[in-house]
Amino acid sequence: MADPVMVEVHPTPNVNALKFVVNRKVAEGRSQTYQSAEQAAAHPLAARLFTIPGVKMVFLLNDFITVTRDPAADWGTIAPRAEESIRGHFESQD
Repeated sequence: MADPVMVEVHPTPNVNALKFVVNRKVAEGRSQTYQSAEQAAAHPLAARLFTIPGVKMVFLLNDFITVTRDPAADWGTIAPRAEESIRGHFESQD
């Protein structure tokens, strides 16, 4: 059985972006940036994050995901849903 999925949320210098550090590999090699649900369609985790209202960009690299919100959106709504989506994505693969 794999270790439980752990997700830590960290602020970034950009008030409209949060960094979600995961104890799993989220991207191999180069970073991946998606600026729309259409761009993210082929990446299951990024596509899942774009279903959250207010998400404007998703950046994946190594063991973290940076989610950027629309400045009018509320982190109080987005952050818990993003964390739940990330955890759910990896739990479904374990």
